[in-house]
Amino acid sequence: MEEICKNWSTWLKKTRFSYMSEEQKNQTLNWLISVRDIVILTAEIQKGYKVADFGCGSGLLGFGILEKFKDSVELIFSDKFSDCLDECKKILESSNTPHNARFLQSDVADIKLESNYLDRALTRSVLVHVKDKLPAFKELQRVLKPGGQYCAFEPIISENTRYYELLTPDNISDYEDFKHAEMEFMSNPDDPLVNFNAESLDKDLYEAGFADVLVSVNPVVSKYVVSKDAVETWFSAPPAPDQKTMKQRFLDYFDEQKVDNFIKEVVLALSDKEVQVSARTAIIKAKK
Repeated sequence: MEEICKNWSTWLKKTRFSYMSEEQKNQTLNWLISVRDIVILTAEIQKGYKVADFGCGSGLLGFGILEKFKDSVELIFSDKFSDCLDECKKILESSNTPHNARFLQSDVADIKLESNYLDRALTRSVLVHVKDKLPAFKELQRVLKPGGQYCAFEPIISENTRYYELLTPDNISDYEDFKHAEMEFMSNPDDPLVNFNAESLDKDLYEAGFADVLVSVNPVVSKYVVSKDAVETWFSAPPAPDQKTMKQRFLDYFDEQKVDNFIKEVVLALSDKEVQVSARTAIIKAKK
């Protein structure tokens, strides 16, 4: 791993993954790197291309591209949140990697680029933060050159393991209440995290004007020992700056005392226990 990606991984471990055990940090980081490599390989980037990492976040895709291509491609880090771009700038400035990169603060549904500009548009876990996917797909299609490609990774969160599947009525006082609430808010059509699946992505991409659309879905199963800190973070950390925490989602159904008691019971039930969770993820490739 070259310096630019070492700096990125060090930053990630100290910030977003700070609550995890070292084993979990390494497991998650290795998984992210494998996701990055699959998306970049799928994109078939060549020297001289103009490439954008939209919703770049911590720069997973962008720094992977820089590691491989350095200054032989024009690279745009784009995100609607300035703090994400600031972190990417710091990581880039701390490296001696030659580059032809710039930063663009822009929403993926309103991209501040001219039409027919890019050879490749990439995203990773961005659509889960976009309520209406179709306008975003239309913008991505617009900024691509004819023959350009959109390549992405998206978690299909609506099909992930649920909390109630890790628990039983024996260790949760109001198990059925919380199961019902979780089933309801995890199928909310107005929630961008869960209002899509592989079939809806495929449909929206074609409607946006893409051709040769391929949405490949893969199951991911992982096992790990749960820490008390991890459980508390599940409920207190928002999935995005503009999203409710899991605790806040349950507070839409129950009073705070009941939710706090539920969280305490989850901590007692799962702390220091090995759990197995499953998820479904999608790799997207679509041509203009």
